[in-house]
Amino acid sequence: MGESSLYSDIGVMGNLHVYSLHSLTLFQLILVALAQTQTPTINTTNLAFFVFGDSTVDPGNNNYIRTRTIYGNTPTGRFTNGRLVTDYAASYAGIKDFVAPYLDPTLRMEELLTGVSFASAGSGFDPLTPTLSGVISVPKQMEYLRDAGTNDFAINYYGTSPIRRFTYSIPRYYQFLVEQIQKFIQDLLDFGARKIVMVGIPPIGCLPVVITLNSNLLDKFLKRQCIQRLSDVAQGFNQIVENQIVAQKIVEMERIDSKLYYVGIYETFQNILQDPKKFGFDKVDTGCCGTGLLELSYLCNPRSRICTNVSDYVFFDAVHPTERTYFLLFKALSSTIDLILQGK
Repeated sequence: MGESSLYSDIGVMGNLHVYSLHSLTLFQLILVALAQTQTPTINTTNLAFFVFGDSTVDPGNNNYIRTRTIYGNTPTGRFTNGRLVTDYAASYAGIKDFVAPYLDPTLRMEELLTGVSFASAGSGFDPLTPTLSGVISVPKQMEYLRDAGTNDFAINYYGTSPIRRFTYSIPRYYQFLVEQIQKFIQDLLDFGARKIVMVGIPPIGCLPVVITLNSNLLDKFLKRQCIQRLSDVAQGFNQIVENQIVAQKIVEMERIDSKLYYVGIYETFQNILQDPKKFGFDKVDTGCCGTGLLELSYLCNPRSRICTNVSDYVFFDAVHPTERTYFLLFKALSSTIDLILQGK
């Protein structure tokens, strides 16, 4: 069902270029690394593409969980009906059509040398988040790289465990996550990363599962509106990241010939949700899989009912976007990828 990730040629790590994507249904920071030689315009034959994050960029590392993730008629381990943003980005950069998962035991050396994904569905920067989910933590993903979110809010802070909610106010939790992100970015820089792109969190209050769990009984089925207070939390975190991490790191990184980019996708996602017909969508508040209200992960499986036209839906399940949505979100990132490919 999946593919995997590692990079073995440590010789080019000194020239490693990294850009990060905040996952789309996102909940947490996702990082994609590009390795290159020192040339003004990057030769794609010298590129490697590394991905860190959660289910929005997990191509199969959580393959032991049954998912309704299919490309054509073949399950891939992705939590959608086709390609992820990172697949589109790698293809756009001329590296590969699909980014493989690190844990695939059949992974070939050619795949390793051009980059892979360490991402794990359910992961997050808060160490408690992957512990609750039993998945691969972000530090562990970084450890895998050395060897070769959103979930923080949706699963952890506002989810089933009350631990963080009882011990942290939202402002304090922001700062806690900022510290984790800063450490992770520094680890990447220490490892040789030279270009980092941070992408903001989308309006998480508009995820179908969030609408279902935070609406009154009538609104769960009839009115179904975004939970604005939760989207405001995402927007507030985006501002903290941009003002504290990005503003500070841009200056610091210039001294070591590195560069940090920030791309906000909150507005792009909001535009799709507010005017779906403009983008060719009919359904924005339910997923294509099952009832579309709650199903995700193994609740979306080969026995689940699937809508007849997936491209009509913004969401594939109650959390994750469809391939078509991922493509639109990728387009918001493509200009930054252009800058990286041009060596700027």
